[in-house]
Amino acid sequence: MHKILVVNGPNINMLGIRELDKYGKTSYQELKEIIQDYSIDKFHLETYQSNVEGEIVSKLHTAIQEDIDGLIINPGAYTHTSIAIRDALAILKIPSIEVHISNIKNREDFRQVNLISDFCDLTITGKGIDGYIEAIDYLYEKY
Repeated sequence: MHKILVVNGPNINMLGIRELDKYGKTSYQELKEIIQDYSIDKFHLETYQSNVEGEIVSKLHTAIQEDIDGLIINPGAYTHTSIAIRDALAILKIPSIEVHISNIKNREDFRQVNLISDFCDLTITGKGIDGYIEAIDYLYEKY
């Protein structure tokens, strides 16, 4: 069975608490359960979340060492600032999908800078947690 890594960046652990109008009422734990249940017959899914840029970079490096077949990443605010995460994504040679719960294209000016999307096969934005389901389906179709 193919292995998929789901990496979530800063503040994703606060889903269901923060800015409910933008991110919805689903908690991070519920999100993990939803995508785990959805992918159970499709992939072995590992979820990871960190608020620390370097920890995210290190986790992306493990995708090489652990023979991960695909990546779903929501880098959160690091989308707009992290050259380190961008460089880590450039190393990976696996299908990578960028997901954003809110529509970053319709948000603040500083969120219009996206340092991540160049190294992703697909960017899904503004579909809530359904964006993760769409990313799983996309990867499933690739395999």
